[in-house]
Amino acid sequence: MYQTIITDREAGQRLDKYLHRLLPNAGSGFLYKMLRKKNITLNDKKADGSEKTAVGDCVKIFFAQETLDKFMGDAALQKNGVKTAGNEAAATDGLETLISGYAAAYGKLSDIQIIYENAHILIVDKPSGILSQKAEKTDFSLNEWLIGYLLQSGFLRMDDLRFFKPSVCNRLDRNTSGIVLCAKSLQGAQLLGDLLKKRTLHKYYQTYVKGQITQAQTIEGVLWKDERTNRVTVSLLPQMCPSGSKRLQTKTADGAASSNRKADAARIKTAYNPLRIEKDKTLLEVELITGKSHQIRAHLASIGHPLLGDCKYGDRVWNEAYRQKCGVQAQLLHAYKVVFPPLDAPFEDLSGRTFLCALPKLFERVSDVD
Repeated sequence: MYQTIITDREAGQRLDKYLHRLLPNAGSGFLYKMLRKKNITLNDKKADGSEKTAVGDCVKIFFAQETLDKFMGDAALQKNGVKTAGNEAAATDGLETLISGYAAAYGKLSDIQIIYENAHILIVDKPSGILSQKAEKTDFSLNEWLIGYLLQSGFLRMDDLRFFKPSVCNRLDRNTSGIVLCAKSLQGAQLLGDLLKKRTLHKYYQTYVKGQITQAQTIEGVLWKDERTNRVTVSLLPQMCPSGSKRLQTKTADGAASSNRKADAARIKTAYNPLRIEKDKTLLEVELITGKSHQIRAHLASIGHPLLGDCKYGDRVWNEAYRQKCGVQAQLLHAYKVVFPPLDAPFEDLSGRTFLCALPKLFERVSDVD
């Protein structure tokens, strides 16, 4: 008989999903059969697999050791101290490779600062130049840093990664800095995913844009992404085609007009409020109401106010002047504030809270330019 206790890192998922991770080599039909026969029990009672796991739940598996070894696989055998021919060295090498990769990311990305942490989430300040998630196998990203940090702090063990892998929940572009929300547990991931989906978690940015903006406004539009070029196109809603037509008259961020059929276009909504006007530019607070790739950059560029330093959607001549004067190398965009809605236990410490992240010093240098 094998017994395991559900921890707060694994709680909140369906029992059948948990069993699939615990017994990766077992088929669904077999697992449901074992549940029906009470060869797998939850808190010593018969279960059907649809139950949500909770902290402290006891899962018992009444298999012969040979059957258990077969369905758990090499990683689980290593965990349970079971040694079979050929698997020990491979499992050890695999674990060491993963651990060294996470440790390397944690050591290399030392500029990441923790803003807030509890048992379920981590709020961090990501500097410009760091990826939220890997683009290539050799990359170090915030995701790897997160796991490295949790392993180093003792919150996480390598075995825990079989049931849930902590990850970032709101991605920022490599050169966008500021607040990133990370899930430490399955419950944390479910909470953040739900808040982001329902748009009840409010995210605010600060950025410099070209030109003078004197009034707060909310703009809406349609956005689609060309995966080949990693570039998005935005059309403002008032420019949409006549009723009944599926064709959109679009305007790209550089001002080029085109007419395309885009069935996968997504509606976007961006709010902005001018904080300070400085001759050729305006410091804006931007609320990202929807969250699409490059949304702020392309949406503001589409109305004639590109972000300072944006090499993809911005003004090249204007950017170059600030590169020479202040060293602006990429879009000056910083996620500086998040506001949580009212929340119940176990997230009462986040209920109604506002978290802030200081602006990078580059904002000061840009502001001082005559």
